[in-house]
Amino acid sequence: MSSLLRVEPFSAGFFGYFAAETVLAIGLVLMIVVPNLGRGTFRVPGTQVRLPWFFGGERYSLTGRSDLPGYISVLTLLTALVLLINDLLTTWDHTTHEVLVHAVGDDSVRILAATPFSRLMEALFIGALFLVALASNDRYRSTPAKDVRNLSALYNNRRQADLHILLLTCALGMTTVALAENLFVLFVGLELAGFSSYILVAFNKESKFGSEGGMKYFMVGSASSGVGLYGLSLLYLWAGTLQVDALAMAWANIGQEILPYVALGLMLVGFGFKVSAAPFHFAAPDAYAGASSPFAGLLATASKAMGMVGLFRILLVITLPEGTEGSAVWLVLLGVLAAITMTWGNLAALGSKNPKRMLAYSSVAHAGYMMAALTAVGVWNLGDSSLDGAAQAASEAVLTALLFHLVVLVAFKMGAFLVIGLLEHEGEVRDDRTLSGLAKRSPLLAVTMFVFMLSLAGVPPLSGFLSKLLVIMGIVKVAAVDVASSSATVSVFGMDLHWVWSLALLMVLNSAISVFYYLRIGVVMFFDAPAVGRDRPVPRTVFTAIAITLCLVGTVGFGVWGDPLIQVCQDAAIALLR
Repeated sequence: MSSLLRVEPFSAGFFGYFAAETVLAIGLVLMIVVPNLGRGTFRVPGTQVRLPWFFGGERYSLTGRSDLPGYISVLTLLTALVLLINDLLTTWDHTTHEVLVHAVGDDSVRILAATPFSRLMEALFIGALFLVALASNDRYRSTPAKDVRNLSALYNNRRQADLHILLLTCALGMTTVALAENLFVLFVGLELAGFSSYILVAFNKESKFGSEGGMKYFMVGSASSGVGLYGLSLLYLWAGTLQVDALAMAWANIGQEILPYVALGLMLVGFGFKVSAAPFHFAAPDAYAGASSPFAGLLATASKAMGMVGLFRILLVITLPEGTEGSAVWLVLLGVLAAITMTWGNLAALGSKNPKRMLAYSSVAHAGYMMAALTAVGVWNLGDSSLDGAAQAASEAVLTALLFHLVVLVAFKMGAFLVIGLLEHEGEVRDDRTLSGLAKRSPLLAVTMFVFMLSLAGVPPLSGFLSKLLVIMGIVKVAAVDVASSSATVSVFGMDLHWVWSLALLMVLNSAISVFYYLRIGVVMFFDAPAVGRDRPVPRTVFTAIAITLCLVGTVGFGVWGDPLIQVCQDAAIALLR
């Protein structure tokens, strides 16, 4: 078993235990300071003497480079990612420390905790942001000052630092969400990342679609955050604390009080927006369509995973060990939302001709798949001491599958958006004619995009197939557990199963529906003629090509050889449910 090491903020050893987060903070400071270094001077008051202070004025040849912020961002995120992966592979085993950060002088006030679960989610967030930062160096390509010939190049040069400051700020917010042991700290991290996301969606301010999508996303996101914060305040009014462990203890002794259930419902609205669950998803298609494709990929992967972390904390850690027998109180509600979300997302994607809107509705459907898995975890009350080991093992299995799906989704979903982002170099992507004849223009890129589509559809032997298979098998495993106290079983082919098995069946049916619109992309790429104005070779990009290659390796690699990642996800699931 892992032991718990308690440390105070900024104490000896704190920065060593949180090296990745320290690197992000240092990178953010460098991003603000280094591009402003120059030959600036200030005049001593009352004299004509001017002294150098090295800020502003004519920039030095190195600090004046317009591509410097991009390199700082990529190097910072890559360093943090390597540190996190090293922690996952070599440090966070069953014999080493988990680190808890508590208030100064009071170790009962928990602030942050580094566990296998939090480290896995941090690696997911930083990995997705690294791919976005890498591709953004091509999408918003910097140009030497002497070669600037148009407004677009001038815009790209002047907003390099702004773009990468937003990405690093988003990274700090997301890591805070992963580490948070207090719901207020989690909310602060959520909003820090959320505000950065709102600006990134509208970053193309010269495009009316970007501005419109960003405004819609901001308005709906602000409203949902307000509702969620109100639920948080009601929870504090009921329990007198927002610490996750204290709230779990209070919920385990809950009686007939109404206030905590109202608070739970309001917080579900807030997190429902973050994961694009129906009916809180209506801003998502416009936001995805208006944003630059790498940023849309960020919303579909890391931002969605961030919302799922919030749901994990609320539904699994706080409310699941409640003092009632049977299933979690939210089980039926979440199951209904999961069914509506996955079905609505796939049906809406069927009629979408815009590849980015199609992928947006696909993300809604994937949110439904994740919520179905989350529903299965809540079938058996893990706080009930009468449960046998089979129920615990089944819950851990489906949570492991859900975490695996969240991680590999970064590969094929982000990869699809990056391919579209490469085509955006030729102009805005408004319909599927953008992909017409891509096989004739770049056969390798068309095959890569088709692999991503097949993985999204769940075709073997790709990682999308393995993740969906594990989720479906996990749900069925939970439904088949023989628990005598359950009254929610139904007979299926002579077997007594919990009704949650129907969500697995619905996943299979919806996956079959999704094959149509994913394969339609393949038909357009391989059998249609290139659109007018898009019949030349695809623009050559170095950083985007590297990012797409990494996504392709992850899509195929984790499908063929996913055992190591599954083991990491299993350790994370055990740490979360412990």
